[in-house]
Amino acid sequence: MIKKAVITLVGASLTLAGALLLVLPGPAWLLLPIGLAVLSLEYSWARRWLKKSQAHMSKTARWIDRKILLRRLSRK
Repeated sequence: MIKKAVITLVGASLTLAGALLLVLPGPAWLLLPIGLAVLSLEYSWARRWLKKSQAHMSKTARWIDRKILLRRLSRK
């Protein structure tokens, strides 16, 4: 019972801080997944959101890689 409460408190705090950093300057992209990872230890809904966020981050990273590659190729 105490373990679940601690996980909930820590995970919710990190996730809330990450959500606030979406509109404030700071590393929201870092805190949101960490908070969801902590929450996913106890909650299946957090696990689903974590997987969605990981997929989105991977897709975004591939998009950025393509843009960088195209820019490098256009300079040559």
